[in-house]
Amino acid sequence: MKKISVFLLSLAMVQCIKAQEKNTITAAMNHVKLEFSLNEGTPHYAVYYDTKTVIKNSAMGFILTDNAPLDKDFTVISTQKKTVDETWKPVWGEVSSIRNHYEEITIHLKQSATARLLDIIFRVFEDGVGFRYSFPKQPGLKYFIINNELTEFAMAGDHKTFWIPGDYDTNEYAYTTSKISEIDNLQVVANATDIAVRTAPDRYAVQTPLMMKSKDGLYINIHEAALSNYPAMQLHTDNAALKYTASLVPDAIGNKAYLHAPFKTPWRTIIISDKATDILSSKIILNLNEPSKISNTSWIKPMKFLGVWWEMQTGKSTWSYADNADTLNAKSQLIANGRHGANTANVKRYIDFAAKNGIQGVLVEGWNTGWEDWFGNWKEHVFSFVTPYPDFDLKEITRYAKLKGVKMIMHNETSGSATDYERQLDTAYRFMNKFGYTAVKTGYVGKIIPRGEHHDGQWMVNHYLRVAQKAADHHITIDVHEPERPTGQQRTWPNWMASEAGRGNEYNAFSNGNQPEHETIMPFTRLMGGPMDYTPGIFKIKGYSSVPGRQVHTTLAKQLALYITMYSPLQMAADLPENYEARPDAFQFIKDVAVNWDDTRVLEAEPGAYITIARKAKAASNWFIGAITNQDSRDTTLPLSFLEGGKKYTATIYADAANADWKNNPEAYQIKKITVTSATKLNLKLAPGGGTAISIKPVK
Repeated sequence: MKKISVFLLSLAMVQCIKAQEKNTITAAMNHVKLEFSLNEGTPHYAVYYDTKTVIKNSAMGFILTDNAPLDKDFTVISTQKKTVDETWKPVWGEVSSIRNHYEEITIHLKQSATARLLDIIFRVFEDGVGFRYSFPKQPGLKYFIINNELTEFAMAGDHKTFWIPGDYDTNEYAYTTSKISEIDNLQVVANATDIAVRTAPDRYAVQTPLMMKSKDGLYINIHEAALSNYPAMQLHTDNAALKYTASLVPDAIGNKAYLHAPFKTPWRTIIISDKATDILSSKIILNLNEPSKISNTSWIKPMKFLGVWWEMQTGKSTWSYADNADTLNAKSQLIANGRHGANTANVKRYIDFAAKNGIQGVLVEGWNTGWEDWFGNWKEHVFSFVTPYPDFDLKEITRYAKLKGVKMIMHNETSGSATDYERQLDTAYRFMNKFGYTAVKTGYVGKIIPRGEHHDGQWMVNHYLRVAQKAADHHITIDVHEPERPTGQQRTWPNWMASEAGRGNEYNAFSNGNQPEHETIMPFTRLMGGPMDYTPGIFKIKGYSSVPGRQVHTTLAKQLALYITMYSPLQMAADLPENYEARPDAFQFIKDVAVNWDDTRVLEAEPGAYITIARKAKAASNWFIGAITNQDSRDTTLPLSFLEGGKKYTATIYADAANADWKNNPEAYQIKKITVTSATKLNLKLAPGGGTAISIKPVK
């Protein structure tokens, strides 16, 4: 044992000496190569894809409080290298198993003047690089505060970039496509009056996941993984140098993170390929998260659900029971406005429709007291999470849903008051357990309390995780709206099944909406970190709003295709029951489509233009395909070679009608059935803003 230890120590010393001599440490996997170096004591890294430079020499490090530098005067004291090749099975997801194959190199650094230690850990995958900082336990650094993270991403060209502003409180902007040198969010932020809370002090900041395409055909995505006890990373753009620098969301007094060594930061991720389909297929972010902390996951179930929600978004009904908090009768009781959506009779109507059509769950928003005075006042106590309005008979609805075999989904909007929600968490979740609620949709619309904190700062990052952990204790799954964008936490906390954290379908209800290219960008950006509750399935594309010209910016067939291209294990059939009843033939796809998968094939993709994905249902032989396009019509041919050879299948194709168009004729569709095999090639024609959804089942 002693001889082995001496050998390992000698090997580490030799590696150290060689590293200092060559001043470069490398790791590689397939097309991807990483180089690390110390330039006059400052850590730098570079990334290559074959012979192409992806990230030019880029600086690393930190500034601590009191301007203490932790980015220079370093020497390499040792390095360690290993290769890992393993396979793991997610609790739910897009595939049944995931390969985790990488070469890891850990670089141990020491700062000469202070004797402080800093480790940098790189993992090189076949499709990219992840790296993180590690602060070892040490005498000279125990409790400390991050003033700035100095990580750079120096790009090799003026790439085409798909971006939203770096905002501390929202990810719900529409996407802008520009060169890196043209990034300037000032006017974008000023024009985004449909977003409730905006805090974007840096006009050159952009949010991650950030998607880019180089002139020579490389696709590059920058994000982070395993965000915990640390603020979300945004990117400050140097337009002239074509360089991004990590920009951490601050707290109420301007600090970024309060840490205690030993500590490891989240991973910074760079996903690279010369094929856009590889970006969407990458599992780097999931692989960089820890395995599930929930030992028994049998209670975690993907599902489809309806919701008393779209009727409120479109103004047919209200969340509030009364028009104002001071609209009271002589007994100081709220006077009903007659338009409250979460009433017993209306909820039963949704339960009936769900039961009839095999939809597992029903979400009801506006059921609990507090909605008369819930937004815009930065008020700490807004809602009770156990007190229903007078017209919401909780016991009767619970009895009725159980009778019909439908699960009720709880709604806990906090109005941004995270402190009040934490005080009520145990009470709220015991209440859900008592009445059989197995899932909750949470929300954080408004400015955050603790006052001065932000949605994407360290305090709130920890809050969202505390909620996920508390929900797990009560066997409750969560769908979080208005959090920081996901970074793969669903592997570690698989009860955290979905998030919004982006511009969802709801913006078509109360604003100018989402342009036809929007859904062809989001899988390359927002969805890289995790599933999104996008709320697809709107059938009444026009005529749902009293605002002239307001409509959904897709065809009806594209709304069906989104169930495949916008991945989530919780998928909402978002429209009103009566709009589905008017088109039962198209609604059949929503009834049939799975929400949990054994296999996923990204057949074709180009950010901002088109996406086609095929998925195989969990523990079944059924496949489903979704194909979408932007504002341009598209003709494409799809080989079905992923089907099992020697078998016949029935393909039901839900397509745009010949004269369909997202703007002028969006609800025109056609359905046909054909027999297919693995040798079949399907010719699809997608209308402008359109799509095609396909259900493929074995012939019995």
